[in-house]
Amino acid sequence: MPALPQTATADRRRGHSVLRVHFQLSTHEAQEAVFEELLGLVEDITPVYQPYPHDHSVDMDVTGALCHFGRSPHELGQILQLRALALYGVHVVVGGGRSPLIAAMAAAATPPGRITVIAPDDNAVDAFLRPRPVAALPGIGPATARTLSRYGITTTGQLADTSEGVLARILGKQAGRELAARARGNDDRPVQRTALIRSTSASHNFDRDELNPDAHRRALLALANELGTRLRTSHEVCRGLTLTVRYADRTSTTRSRALPEPSAHSPALTTLAYSLYTSLGLERARVRHLALRANRLEPDETAHHQLLLDDGDDNARRIEAVADAARSRFGPHIITAATLARTTRGGHPRKQP
Repeated sequence: MPALPQTATADRRRGHSVLRVHFQLSTHEAQEAVFEELLGLVEDITPVYQPYPHDHSVDMDVTGALCHFGRSPHELGQILQLRALALYGVHVVVGGGRSPLIAAMAAAATPPGRITVIAPDDNAVDAFLRPRPVAALPGIGPATARTLSRYGITTTGQLADTSEGVLARILGKQAGRELAARARGNDDRPVQRTALIRSTSASHNFDRDELNPDAHRRALLALANELGTRLRTSHEVCRGLTLTVRYADRTSTTRSRALPEPSAHSPALTTLAYSLYTSLGLERARVRHLALRANRLEPDETAHHQLLLDDGDDNARRIEAVADAARSRFGPHIITAATLARTTRGGHPRKQP
């Protein structure tokens, strides 16, 4: 098939309409199920959507829905906002544009509970993009933004006006070409319907700024055990973990890593959680909050466990199954690690009588 002329490609791009919807949910575990239910509201409007569970957002291709409902993108965003608030008490931020790039940037610039839709014509897109800092452009991280600023490129408009040859010398050929296209509002990526990649998380708030690494590790042990028990109860495994550490100054650090094999085995989760914590290299960090998320959940029958010659691992799993049965019958705290039994809820050692 011959390539479409550039004008035809531009016309096709202007004919698309995408909404980026951000549901303002907390990171509490109970909200994960709410997000899945909210996706039902999205599907009532369009079957073409791509969810992002990590921040409770979704891209919606509403190109066909505009004619079906006889509504504008702004009106479809209002419908979704009203339904989410009425049925679930959830506020929604909506950004819209002719591509996922424009929609995402519009949503990022929108106050809570409001809607921003950028018209599809080139003049409207330019007026929106050019004043924005380069760091607001998806694909530009802090390091790239600092590199560009050393050359006097601090806004998206300046980036768009810089030749691809210059950007290639600064950032490399591929990165320079991609960022130049994005700065001009060109983004031909389609919204692809994908299955929701499920995750589950647990978190711990310290009663005070906690500097003791031993207290951090005890909290991680409790979180890994909680996730492991939850996964085994639901007959699921995860493929990796994400650790988020929030500090006293409200900044945070996040690290993710895959497991050697899908697992719901608490010792395996604990080992990876400790490894993620160690990789942060924290020294006298004033920690207020820890969150551990199990990523890419799947049914446990799809996972395969590597057999070992050592009986220790099999024995540990048998003990774990017995402990799960006891917790199911007598409560979650009937059996716990000795380290956790000697601590209070705040993560500090309990005084011995």
